[in-house]
Amino acid sequence: MKTLIVATRNHHKTGEIRAILGGSFRFFTLNDFPDAPKVMEDADTFAGNAAKKAMELARWLATDQTHGQRLNASLDYVLADDSGLEVDALNSAPGVHSARFAALEKSENAPDADNNAKLLRLLQAVPTEQRNARFRCVLALAEIIPSPGMAHPQLFDGTCEGRIQFGASGANGFGYDPLFVPEGFSQSFAELGEDVKNRLSHRAKALANLQAFFSLR
Repeated sequence: MKTLIVATRNHHKTGEIRAILGGSFRFFTLNDFPDAPKVMEDADTFAGNAAKKAMELARWLATDQTHGQRLNASLDYVLADDSGLEVDALNSAPGVHSARFAALEKSENAPDADNNAKLLRLLQAVPTEQRNARFRCVLALAEIIPSPGMAHPQLFDGTCEGRIQFGASGANGFGYDPLFVPEGFSQSFAELGEDVKNRLSHRAKALANLQAFFSLR
């Protein structure tokens, strides 16, 4: 079984990835590598941030074989993602700044409640028909190879169209899920539950493309 290191400490995100990829991989996360370097997500695109995270972590893991020995595992791939919300009425903001939308210091994430409150405040005068939005995800898959000529990561993307409602609803999900109603539904992602979300979400679609890639190898 191949080993996949998911470049996040977010247990919600890791749970989605595990649920969708199933038993195809043995999973680790950054929680298993407390000394992993912190990557500055300073690219202006989701693809740029995801690729940077995947490559830097893969290089770090490839330089020291004791990481795998400690976990009694071969370390095969790093999977990094960058994802966020694009709102048409805000010229595609918050975009790559989705997690830090309400933060005063843009190098740090803001609490979900603060991000959601800021989004609702900016959209308070925008009518329903102009509240179109989408979640976008780009996954970057880097193979951990102990050589200086490491290949550029494979990229897989996915989007989920919808709209932003006028208030939060639902107790599940995370991030902007309580505000986002996917196309064809009347409930937010936070109300629809994980099973539905894991079929519709931007990350689910990107992971489906990743699964198709591995099925051909």
